[in-house]
Amino acid sequence: MPRSPEQIQQEIDAARESLAATLDQLVFRGSPGRLSEQAKARVQHWITTPAGQATLAAAGLFVTFVVVQKVRHRHR
Repeated sequence: MPRSPEQIQQEIDAARESLAATLDQLVFRGSPGRLSEQAKARVQHWITTPAGQATLAAAGLFVTFVVVQKVRHRHR
């Protein structure tokens, strides 16, 4: 059964609206501010986990060791 010009126009309009909604979602998902806030929240959550705390402690010890070594070698 052939479609009428009105039906075709309605299908085109529906597809246009669907594409516009999809584009809006992509713009929202990819916005730099939103991605930055999401990354910040993930890091803040990770820091509260035991693995995150252990990693931060190890990094702190390493930095302290490097600084102490540089100070010791500077005075020689």
